[in-house]
Amino acid sequence: MKLNTQKRIAADVLGCSANRVTLDEERLDEIKEAITKTDIRSLIKDKAIKMKPIAGTSKSRTRHVKNQKKKGLRSGYGKRKGKATARLPKKIKWMAKIRTQRKFIKELKEKGIVETKEYSELRLKSKGGFFRSKRHIKIFLNKMKGKNE
Repeated sequence: MKLNTQKRIAADVLGCSANRVTLDEERLDEIKEAITKTDIRSLIKDKAIKMKPIAGTSKSRTRHVKNQKKKGLRSGYGKRKGKATARLPKKIKWMAKIRTQRKFIKELKEKGIVETKEYSELRLKSKGGFFRSKRHIKIFLNKMKGKNE
């Protein structure tokens, strides 16, 4: 049973594509006899002919990915564009490193572990980029104390 014409007219009345028009399986004989727009309108009113809702795009996958990125995942080499210095500039990296080192050296002085002369030496060494990290300062101090004893 071909109902192409009825579908086309229904689509015109509903203002959508013929693909979105659904026909009630139990009332196909009634729909087949409808040849005018008025007949089709009455069938739409009786819900023999319906329109499918527009299928939207689900955001669940997007939300999942966003959540993973928040955790720090999905940031491997394949996802990176630009140099490491473009992602985290050298200056900012240096600032973070030097601030932690200076803070640590200051704490050592306040606790009395390091004297004023050693303190200024450590400051200058850190300024010159001698220390790689806070841990490196600790190792350096332990070696210095080992030599002094």
